[in-house]
Amino acid sequence: MKLLNTYDERDSAEEAKGKLSGNNRLASERDATAVIYNLFGVPSWGNFHRLGMYQLDELRTLLARRDTWQAADNARHYAIITTLRTVAKNYEIEIPPHWM
Repeated sequence: MKLLNTYDERDSAEEAKGKLSGNNRLASERDATAVIYNLFGVPSWGNFHRLGMYQLDELRTLLARRDTWQAADNARHYAIITTLRTVAKNYEIEIPPHWM
């Protein structure tokens, strides 16, 4: 398990925890007067998508209409993939080839 995200509110952290598949846990820590909720889980594209992270929903929409892309769509795809390359490296996971 790795740290997937942090939350400022317990309710949103618990809601996110409920969306994850695989092992997960929620840990809180106090910083001065604020409480931060750390969500740990299995780093997978499915979990990141369920959490609404890294524009994966937008990527799915883009890929569904790949045959009709305009220049702006190509640029947006490149921006999302650039972010996903960093995420993949940090979490040691592979980007599916059909996303490229």
